[in-house]
Amino acid sequence: MIIEVKNENEMKLFGITVGSLLLGGEIIELIGDVGSGKTTFVKGLGIGLGVSDNIQSPSFTINRVYNGRDSILLSHYDFYRLETAGIMADGLRETIYDPKIVMIVEWAEVVGGILPNDRLSIKINVLTEVSRQLDINSNGDKSQELMEKIRR
Repeated sequence: MIIEVKNENEMKLFGITVGSLLLGGEIIELIGDVGSGKTTFVKGLGIGLGVSDNIQSPSFTINRVYNGRDSILLSHYDFYRLETAGIMADGLRETIYDPKIVMIVEWAEVVGGILPNDRLSIKINVLTEVSRQLDINSNGDKSQELMEKIRR
């Protein structure tokens, strides 16, 4: 599925839409260059998930966790600065299948062997200084179900 967003506000609104559909247990992989809008999307997703904290990029901390609605946790990983997952691999393995955690993973190729195939993949392509094309793919039943909800 391809979606075009014309500006930062539309990216955030798309994130809000996705966040409002999440039930827990979903894994979303974000692919895109630095500055492509990944954190803007996650900020919107957090709003849709009922997170009241200000969402920040986890580039320097690797992981940030936020409380959302219905006791769902938003766990946001960014492996940009790492060549391997190292000790973070253990943390991922412990939480991947937790039905109360929504996991967002940036630069997932570092942990590709750890993540399950069933994840929603959103590739953010920069079109102009402000517009983006989102190439959204599902890789399993749960992510396909989420993609169908987004499509509606």
